Amino acid sequence: MSKQPKGFSIGSIFKNGEDFSAGELIEKAGLKGLQIGDAKISDEHANFIINLGKATSDDVLELIKIIKKEVKEKFSIDLEEEIKIF
Repeated sequence: MSKQPKGFSIGSIFKNGEDFSAGELIEKAGLKGLQIGDAKISDEHANFIINLGKATSDDVLELIKIIKKEVKEKFSIDLEEEIKIF
């Protein structure tokens, strides 16, 4: 069984640290399921953003911004993107 959620995504968004899982931090921050436009933080694995059909890059980038802000505020951890943003 795959650990990756079903649906269209660009894969794992943030790198894990030596002592933390990015997905767990996102989930503990209460962000699982948060949606902007057609981009949604996966209910299955919080380190994935799923395209529900017509998500724009702005939708995804806004979710990334929110995730980084909330995780920083709650856990004092700066998440680093695993994906390349051009």
